[in-house]
Amino acid sequence: MHVAVTSLSHRFAEDSGSAPDILFEPMGALQARLAAGETADVLILAAPAIDALLTSGALVVGSNTTIARAPIGIAIREGAPVPDVSTADAFKSALTAARAIALSDPAVGGSAGIYLRELLERIGLAEMVAAKTLAQKSGVAAADAVGRGEADLAMTFIPELLQGNGVRVLGPLPSPYGHATAYAAGVSARSGFPDAARAFIAVLIAPDAANVWAAAGFEVGQ
Repeated sequence: MHVAVTSLSHRFAEDSGSAPDILFEPMGALQARLAAGETADVLILAAPAIDALLTSGALVVGSNTTIARAPIGIAIREGAPVPDVSTADAFKSALTAARAIALSDPAVGGSAGIYLRELLERIGLAEMVAAKTLAQKSGVAAADAVGRGEADLAMTFIPELLQGNGVRVLGPLPSPYGHATAYAAGVSARSGFPDAARAFIAVLIAPDAANVWAAAGFEVGQ
């Protein structure tokens, strides 16, 4: 999210002459800020969270807009032997063989970490993986842990894995474990600049923005 939104915010600044102040945090942390009374002109969260804000009256009616989807993927250290993760059974074997696995800590509130915790419980590997998990404060930190050689595998959103140093992204989780989180934007009902907020969202979903999202590891237009 950081890479794509930052890049597109520069386009908005060029067009409008105004550079937006952008705060990037895990979804749980952002929701905590909102619950504490903080707000912003534009809110970008997982689509269900945006829908909930719309229902509660916190967003301008009709401003909610889906922008992109982030698939969860797997990464290894650049140059390391490439494990087979192409099938469900191969994926389980790779988790079993890994010396250590870096994941974003579900306690931080990131949706990737929460999904992976539920997935590992569902497939019966939660206890085994927990014993060798290096919990990180963000998905990018999980990727960096693999790049430094502290873990053999990292799992989080592919856009976060791509920001890691010294890592190779293997691809998304194999079927039937694949999962992508849809992200949406909306204009805060408390915004003092609703027209500018709508213009910013328009930049995020413009046809020429699709390649920016794709390069950052997101899925768009599918």
